[in-house]
Parts: sequence; structure tokens; C-alpha cells
Amino acid sequence: MPSETDTELAPAPHGRATIRTDHDDPELVARALRPDNTDEMETVVADETTVVTRIERETTGGLHSTVDDYVVNLEVAVDVARMARDAPDGRDDNVADSDATDAPPADATEQHDDPADTGTVSDADTTTQEHNE
Repeated sequence: MPSETDTELAPAPHGRATIRTDHDDPELVARALRPDNTDEMETVVADETTVVTRIERETTGGLHSTVDDYVVNLEVAVDVARMARDAPDGRDDNVADSDATDAPPADATEQHDDPADTGTVSDADTTTQEHNE
């Protein structure tokens, strides 16, 4: 007769995504992304140009939401890497000369015309009012 154990198996994830992106400085992009990763995510540098992020979530809706968040974080990481690359010594020399009332330089942050929001994760919740009204 087999012995009993108290071991519980974690449910297998229902949703998985692997996102591969190419960058001039993949290590910098990966370092910028990692602090925002959840326990269900892993970001690695696969080769000299590629960042790979693997996401596993228990629900498809959770996966969709996590991928949406990741895309926004990726855009910020790419902007940070671009700013670091373009600064002569990897930092912004204007920081010490500015104060809180100074507007950022026009080229300091790139505003994307198409936000990364892909829409609602699920339309199954009919009790939520539009725009939280």
C-alpha cells in the first residue's frame, strides 16, 4: 500500500507567453525590466541582441494583463536604454543643473502615439460601470 504524503501540486499554468525582443544593449534593457517582474516572469539575455521574457499565469486573463503591463515596462526600458546610450558618459549631465520647476528637455522622454493598452482583459464582468461612474 503506498504511503500518504501532504504534498500538494501547484496547478499547471493555463497561459504561457514567450516574448523575444532585439536591442542594441540587451543587458541594460533586461536590467531595467527585471525589477518589475513578478514571480510568474523571468527575463534573460539570450544572446548579444535578444532579451527573452517568459510569463506563466494560471488564467488567460491574467496572462493578457501581465503581457500588457510588460509591454508598457518594455517601452520604458527601451527609452531608458536609449537615454543611457545617448548620454556622453551614460548619465544625464543636466540633472545637477535643474530644479523641480524645470520642464524636461523635449527629447528626454519619448511619448508613443499608440499606447500599449490592448483593451479590456475580459468582457465577462458586466457589473463594472464604464469609466467607474
